[in-house]
Amino acid sequence: MENCFFIDSEYLSKEALNNKHRLETDPSFRKNHMEYLPGMEQITSDICTKVMAHMNSYDADVYTEKDVKAALGHEVCSVEDLKALLSPAAEPFLEEMAQRARIETSKHFGNTVYMFTPLYIANYCENYCVYCGFNCYNHISRMKLTPEQIEHEMKIISESGMEEILILTGESRSQSDVAYIGEACKLARNYFRMVGLEIYPLNTNEYRYLHECGADYITVFQETYDTDKYESLHLLGHKRVWPYRFDAQERALMGGMRGVAFSALLGLSDFRKDALASALHAYYIQRKYPHAELSLSCPRLRPIVNNEKISPLDVDESKLCQIICAYRIFLPFIGITVSSRESAAFRNGIAKIAATKISAGVSTGIGDHESKYTGKETNAAQGDEQFEIDDNRSLDKMYQDMAAEGLQPVLNDYLYV
Repeated sequence: MENCFFIDSEYLSKEALNNKHRLETDPSFRKNHMEYLPGMEQITSDICTKVMAHMNSYDADVYTEKDVKAALGHEVCSVEDLKALLSPAAEPFLEEMAQRARIETSKHFGNTVYMFTPLYIANYCENYCVYCGFNCYNHISRMKLTPEQIEHEMKIISESGMEEILILTGESRSQSDVAYIGEACKLARNYFRMVGLEIYPLNTNEYRYLHECGADYITVFQETYDTDKYESLHLLGHKRVWPYRFDAQERALMGGMRGVAFSALLGLSDFRKDALASALHAYYIQRKYPHAELSLSCPRLRPIVNNEKISPLDVDESKLCQIICAYRIFLPFIGITVSSRESAAFRNGIAKIAATKISAGVSTGIGDHESKYTGKETNAAQGDEQFEIDDNRSLDKMYQDMAAEGLQPVLNDYLYV
């Protein structure tokens, strides 16, 4: 099969088009998504088995009003209670869930809300994920920042007052290798108190290296825990290997990372099952690694450049609120991030209930922070965005809005000694 990476030209070769068509229409042409590729570390862990047993047996429609009331009445939320709170039977109890979630959030986080911003340093990708704007067959403007450009972007972001940054790349080892990401982490340490990574999954020793370079935590989107649906959405590349991706957070903790974050991309498959699996993934990691700082993200599928392949399954704001409240009730200590994919009004509201972390001053493009942060016209090349965002507020505006909501914005709560 031809390697078809980084389609920058307007037209694909006939062979590339044929391969693309076969990947989309002929499952036998695709590699087995449950088989590890050479170089992928395999660890011994029972977490995946536990999570998948619960998810595969979960029938959300069997839960009743009685089950939901019982779950809300329990001081400690069990796995069975979580299943009830994620079910359709819980939808009429959203106000009660929000009240309970607010109590838990206040108990463990006070009225604080943490702020960070993402920095995309490259958008080259070797995967064909049909819903993602970075996928290797998508005709977009590709770019990889040089170390000098990375530092320039970081300086601009830092001058806005931001103290936590999340570094992102497309999933390409050839264009964004571990050494390149490590150098970005070292640069980030000069400007920020907290450094996170959202990159392709790595082996334990590679996570250890990046932690030594300055990374504090990693985020990995499982996208969907439904292995059959996953197979039909991830047609080419290392990301296609579902189990290697599942174990990424555990390998990161084994490599010394202080924290890990989990997420499904809601709207790709049955959102109730994906939400259950995400929460249980974090839950079992928490029980095995009690020292780890854990968080959950709650993104919904967003439009991308040239998207013709997938329409999101319906996850409206009330359902998203239900998921976030269920997360908080089940995992009261865990951080919950709500991204700029969501509207300003929704993020303002959910931060008062259950969310503890929000992004500000967001760009999902490459090399455009100077124009977006300062308004200056530049001649610098820019790479296309991964997806459309909804909330474009700057750090200053977000800070003011959160304070107006009665919350205490926090830029950093971690001191190195």
